Amino acid sequence: MIGIQVQMCERAVELLLLPEDEPCFLLDIGCGSGLSGSVLEDQGHVWVGIDISSAMLNVALEREVEGDLVLTDMGQGMPFRAGSFDGAVSISALQWLCNADKTSHNPVKRLYKFFSTLFASLSRTARAVFQFYPENSNQIELVTTQATKAGFYGGVVIDFPNSTKAKKFFLVLMTGGAVPLPKALGTGEDSNQVNYSSKREHMKKARGKPIKKSRNWILEKKERRQRQGREVRANTKYTGRYRGDRF
Repeated sequence: MIGIQVQMCERAVELLLLPEDEPCFLLDIGCGSGLSGSVLEDQGHVWVGIDISSAMLNVALEREVEGDLVLTDMGQGMPFRAGSFDGAVSISALQWLCNADKTSHNPVKRLYKFFSTLFASLSRTARAVFQFYPENSNQIELVTTQATKAGFYGGVVIDFPNSTKAKKFFLVLMTGGAVPLPKALGTGEDSNQVNYSSKREHMKKARGKPIKKSRNWILEKKERRQRQGREVRANTKYTGRYRGDRF
């Protein structure tokens, strides 16, 4: 499950079409325990995560993620200043706004409140990409209609549409005007592939960056934490050294 979520977040970031080799300020909607945030960190971005579950955010704190965390209900709107973010991602969270979990919940109003405040909090060249699990075509229409009313352009990209296991829905929203949607995976020569990105493509994106879990990667992460005013352990000759299988 962790591996699948990481792959979906990597695909969502790919659909954002962010500037190459330039760190961006991103919003992770429904960040949970910070798995998606870790993907954003690994790609050199700064992020803020929101989630409705305090328990999940506590797990993220225990994992010592680098992003700032906000406890809030996305259906009540985004509590950020206008134009704050260069983009937004969300993995497996959007579909919950289609449900009325309380008698006071109106899915149409909550979706519009969410999308309209998200639109305001993004820069005018930004995108927002949501991986979600719609129950049916009516939910897709509900979501896209409210996003359009809030000012977004875009639509749904369906990767591997002919596969039962690999099929994934991505709502790709744009703030700067209508442009063609990205091409879905699994609709041509890659129709038999399941992974969203090969190792070679991943290394190509990460060119110039230290390999994850290496000594240089650990030292850079500790330096970032120090700049944020967080307490870190002192470096020693053992920092980043492989210690074999530990039981």
